Amino acid sequence: MAFLDSFRNRVRRQPLAVVGAVLLASFVVAGLTAPWLAPHNPASIDLLNRLQGPSAAHWAGTDELGRDTLSRMLWGARLSLAVSVTVVTVSLALGISLGGLAGYLGGWIDTALTTFAMNTFLALPGILLAIAFAAFLGPGFSNLVLALAIGGWAGYARLVRAQVMAVRDREYVDAARALGAGGLRTFFRHILPNIAQPILVQAAIGMAGVILAEATLSFLGLGIPAPAPSWGGMLNDARSHMFDSPHLVLFPAAAVAGAVLGFNFLGDALRDQLDPRTRLEMGL
Repeated sequence: MAFLDSFRNRVRRQPLAVVGAVLLASFVVAGLTAPWLAPHNPASIDLLNRLQGPSAAHWAGTDELGRDTLSRMLWGARLSLAVSVTVVTVSLALGISLGGLAGYLGGWIDTALTTFAMNTFLALPGILLAIAFAAFLGPGFSNLVLALAIGGWAGYARLVRAQVMAVRDREYVDAARALGAGGLRTFFRHILPNIAQPILVQAAIGMAGVILAEATLSFLGLGIPAPAPSWGGMLNDARSHMFDSPHLVLFPAAAVAGAVLGFNFLGDALRDQLDPRTRLEMGL
């Protein structure tokens, strides 16, 4: 009973967190189980049933080639999940490595990495960098991940640098050094765990940005090449049928919006949960 009361209190205080959890659970389940949940082959063409509206046979209708929209959305969720997780992982690895190096060592290394690397990439919008690199590298999963990681690592590096600089001179860090801990051990054992909270929040929000960026690149023809289903590619294909078959736009757009909102709500919930001051104010 105490657990149920605590759960109800959390739901009342953070209703958006519950909505985000439901949206994210739906997104993750759809992505992981797409081969089993999809009622049809997402690449199967049926010209006799093209541009059909939602029905018992095709719950989300069919596209201009007669392909099942629901099946393509489920496989698109699988693609978006794979891209977002991979891009955030690569961006975090680069950000923690370079940002931690700049914040921990300081001096000319900090100046070089911050002034000439981070600020250079932060001076340009990440989506424009991603578009430029994707156009140069060409379509494909690896090239898409590389383009999005290049456009997003600097934000993580700047955050990690600021957090490391805030804690590198704390007493527990000095004590670790005094006991003979090396630089790598001090960073990964004593500094990184104490700055993980804002990094986790940024990563959750970054997942939403990656999903939106992947849909944008796929919409422009710079993402995963056809016939692989992607939400952005589905929206691009639906442009010419926006008025005669609006379901081709509404369902993929709702999927993108739901995934992005889910990660944003998760980021807000993590921030409220991990920040002691916010937890005290909310009575969590």
